[in-house]
Amino acid sequence: MAKCAICGKSVHFGNAVSHSHRRSNKIWKSNLKSVHVKTNGGSKKMYVCTSCLRSGKVERA
Repeated sequence: MAKCAICGKSVHFGNAVSHSHRRSNKIWKSNLKSVHVKTNGGSKKMYVCTSCLRSGKVERA
C-alpha cells in the first residue's frame, strides 16, 4: 500500500479483539487518494490522505 506524500501516513497494525477476547491480527489502511497536486514547476500526481486534503495542506491542480 502507498504512503501519504505529505504526512507519511500508511497502514497501522494491531489486534482485532472479539467478544470472547480472542485476538487476531488486523490492518487499518489509510484513506489515500491519487490526486494531481500543484507544485512549484507545474502539477504532479501523488498519493495524499483525505485528512491532508480536507485541512488544506495541498492545493489541487
